[in-house]
This record gives sequence, structure tokens and C-alpha cells, in this order.
Amino acid sequence: MSAGLLLQYAVVALAAAASVLVVLHKRFPGTTRRLRVALALPLLRAGRPGWMRALGRWLAPAPTTTGKDCGGCDSCG
Repeated sequence: MSAGLLLQYAVVALAAAASVLVVLHKRFPGTTRRLRVALALPLLRAGRPGWMRALGRWLAPAPTTTGKDCGGCDSCG
């Protein structure tokens, strides 16, 4: 397999993954929020290196002040 074809497959795979993430975020904001929390919490534990904690802060969703039934899309305010 040539390098050009491999690069083409990689670009298509990245575009497909980005598309899935956008659709997930638009259609299921609550699920996306829970997934981001689940990914961020292990990175934010005490004793982790600074770069891991910074990545966890970047991944963590912004805190919300809405009710428990809200999906977190932030379109109401």
C-alpha cells in the first residue's frame, strides 16, 4: 500500500470521526456531557502530571446551573 493511499485513508477516517462527534453533540448533548465527564475525571485526579490535568480541564464540560432534566445544549439562555 502506497503512502499516498494510506494518507488518504487517514484523512477520510478523521473526517468521519469528526462527523460522528458533531452529530453526537448535536443530537445527544446530555450523553456527550456525561462522556466528557467520564473521560475528564480520571485525568484530574491528584498526583497526575500537569499535562494530564490540563487535558482533563480542557475535556471537562463547562459547569451548568440548569435542572436535572436539561440536556445541556445551552439554547435556553
